Amino acid sequence: MNILLIGSGGREHALAWSLAKSPVLNELYVAPGNAGIEQFAKCIELDLTDHRSVIEFCRLHDINFVVIGPEGPLVDGLSDSLTHAELCVFGPSSAAARLEGSKGFTKDMCARANIPTAAYGRFDNAEAAKAYTRKQDMPIVVKADGLAAGKGVIIAMTMQEALDAIDSCFDGAFGDAGAEVVVEEFLEGEEASFFVLSDGVNALPLATAQDHKRAFDGDEGPNTGGMGAYSPAPVMTDDMTERVMEEIIRPTITDMKAQGCPFKGVLYAGLMITKDGPKLIEYNVRFGDPECQVLMMRLKTDLLPILLGCAEGTLDLVDAEWHNDPAITVVMATNGYPGSYDKHSEIKGVNEAAHDPDVEIFHAGTVSNDGKLLANGGRVLNITARAATVSQAREKAYAAVEKIDWPQGFYRKDIGWRAVEREQQN
Repeated sequence: MNILLIGSGGREHALAWSLAKSPVLNELYVAPGNAGIEQFAKCIELDLTDHRSVIEFCRLHDINFVVIGPEGPLVDGLSDSLTHAELCVFGPSSAAARLEGSKGFTKDMCARANIPTAAYGRFDNAEAAKAYTRKQDMPIVVKADGLAAGKGVIIAMTMQEALDAIDSCFDGAFGDAGAEVVVEEFLEGEEASFFVLSDGVNALPLATAQDHKRAFDGDEGPNTGGMGAYSPAPVMTDDMTERVMEEIIRPTITDMKAQGCPFKGVLYAGLMITKDGPKLIEYNVRFGDPECQVLMMRLKTDLLPILLGCAEGTLDLVDAEWHNDPAITVVMATNGYPGSYDKHSEIKGVNEAAHDPDVEIFHAGTVSNDGKLLANGGRVLNITARAATVSQAREKAYAAVEKIDWPQGFYRKDIGWRAVEREQQN
């Protein structure tokens, strides 16, 4: 089977690494890929906004299956175009991808399907948003409605911060993503990420994870796309998982089908586990990054049949098995991220860092040039390890990090702290 994987980040490296192990794989193409992926797959340049050229490439290279990694092409309708061309594709339609592409759409869906979530208001102008906000308790959460690379969420501790955040959104801080704003109740509890596959009717629970969004130790600094993650999330017990399936996931799948846009792909539910139970913070319609990295480290089953079952409507015929051992990933990012940063600094020591068989280094923003590995983005490397405990996995990951020579990079030194504290208490 020939596969085209769309994307260039750490998520796509992890997916490519997992797909490459499938015995039924013939050729794996990745567009555009990165310096890590090109070591075992064919990285190609494609204009992903030109859907016709993607279709022509698939036909020319006998592509049997297309896996779309990032959210941008999904919201843009690439899955629709490929499906219309009778190509098999993993990833929801643009209509279903609104679950991530519009936070307001998702909040309205929650209200319609009686899914537990934060109280909210949805606005297309600053004055109405401010009027609503002035009647609310602080802290409060201000969100740009559209795609903002994980950065369009502001937790405002004071009224002035909330009003400034609303102005910032409507003044273009997040581009078109801020054309509408959602203002919602601040939820207290512990966050968790829950991943489920859906073929439009059936749902297959995958695994849980916890992300670290803030840039610096102690959950300080600005929000990022994610500075590290671990799986499984201890807060997601079997009972809590079943509650999430019953109260959040299944109603979502039922409602989306009823609305004429059945969801086919991976549902990544960002949850807050409150004193009253699970509440949905938001949906993503693709594997998380860096959560995908720890999921792929724990997956025992061949990934390819699972994704195919999702795309072909036969998800009820497949299952996923997982290593019980937890996995953790530490993100190394370029100094300045998530703000402005320089590109093309050299990274050394990556091969030495990956000598431990329980460690995988997934590349995100990297390129190779004249035999040198160069940073080419904000988040650059994902040092991922699996071991019998979170503490041991973390030791392995940070031992590998120490072997990487990259003065222009930084990383958090406390990834997995909640899970480690739980282990120590037990």
